[in-house]
Amino acid sequence: MKIEPTDHIRHITVKELMKRYRNAERFIDCCRQCSSYGHQWSCPPFSFDPGEILSSLNHAEIIATTITLPRTDTPISEADQILLPERLRLEKMLIEKEQTLGGRSFATIGRCHHCPGQTCTRPEGLPCRHPQLVRPSLEAFGFDITAILADLFNLTLTWGTQGHCPSPLTLVTAHMR
Repeated sequence: MKIEPTDHIRHITVKELMKRYRNAERFIDCCRQCSSYGHQWSCPPFSFDPGEILSSLNHAEIIATTITLPRTDTPISEADQILLPERLRLEKMLIEKEQTLGGRSFATIGRCHHCPGQTCTRPEGLPCRHPQLVRPSLEAFGFDITAILADLFNLTLTWGTQGHCPSPLTLVTAHMR
């Protein structure tokens, strides 16, 4: 199945992004409902203050990647397999931006895929095996992705139904500096 992603890019100040789309209390509470909360290095709670980090940044480049599936009956069980190449591509691009421009990158939501067999070291209290690769999502820093997609991109975040993937699948990442 040939999948062609489309990257949509918008620029906004970090100050405006925080004012319009950050509700840390609400979205971190959503994170608490997830089994990855406190069990993966990319997930809250963090040992640092995300608001303090965000306040030190000025410019945000938000990237919404849409993946239109060729079939409307793609099983939800295939979503990770479909998304992984795009997650890897986006994360590589974001890391390169950090290296050339500085700043901080935000990856997509979902389980970290860098450790074999999903065996993150965080539950054992050990350091991350791949700190050079692991980045939190915008949601993990308290951002409302649904509102960002609607306002900045005129896109609607859709959810799968009856065991099938939505189309398009949407990933939201960012680089801030």
